[in-house]
Amino acid sequence: MFDGGCACGAVRYRLRTAPMFVNCCHCRDCQRQTGGAFAINAMIETDRIEVEGEMMSYCMPTDSGRPHDVWRCAACGTTLWSDYGRRKVMSFVRVATLDDPTALRPDAHIFTRSKLPWVEVSGAPAFEVYYDMATQWPQDSLARRRALLGDV
Repeated sequence: MFDGGCACGAVRYRLRTAPMFVNCCHCRDCQRQTGGAFAINAMIETDRIEVEGEMMSYCMPTDSGRPHDVWRCAACGTTLWSDYGRRKVMSFVRVATLDDPTALRPDAHIFTRSKLPWVEVSGAPAFEVYYDMATQWPQDSLARRRALLGDV
């Protein structure tokens, strides 16, 4: 299990299992929304996240035009996870909000075409845009995703 929370402590959460996959995303949307060089997102089934505290959802604009809901602490506004595409069954937890953000390493760097020039990418495969999930994700993670979304 992985525990985490917001900056003020009003929201606490627990991931009941390991995530399916962890991306370090260097896209412009992640840069704008975090105010940083990238976001590290752990993809997990939403029903595997236990939450205590009040959260609010905000619809964020994206370069792709796809809906992107960001879930934040209602008290301090810390972003804890996102729902890309309003699927509701899969969340993208911000790894930096874990009590131990070193507990989950990225499995891949994505959208490196827009990474900031002084950022050096290492420790995981890097992709200009995205990758072929069937070749990058572990088989058990693909099965979990199929159970949620029916696709790969």
